[in-house]
Amino acid sequence: MARTHPPYPPEFRLEAVRLVKEGGRKIADVAQDLGVTGESIRNWIRRYEIDNGQREGLTTSEREELRNLRREIRILREERDILKKAAAFFAQETNRTR
Repeated sequence: MARTHPPYPPEFRLEAVRLVKEGGRKIADVAQDLGVTGESIRNWIRRYEIDNGQREGLTTSEREELRNLRREIRILREERDILKKAAAFFAQETNRTR
């Protein structure tokens, strides 16, 4: 199993993006200096551009909201299914006692 690295802090990511965008440095050079992959920096740049309206896509806050809403929907569906099963069980019990 591959080792995973804990997420880099937002300040670190922003500094890497700034070095590429404002410093005019190549992604590969910044990646090597910071000890991360070039693909990570490309992803951070893409996310930065989306969050700042320079590129189409869901912003970080929109992605977080979507994730939370999907989680809430999943929980509500589970609760609904439990209530359906409970209602069916009690309906059966009621019919048995008559």
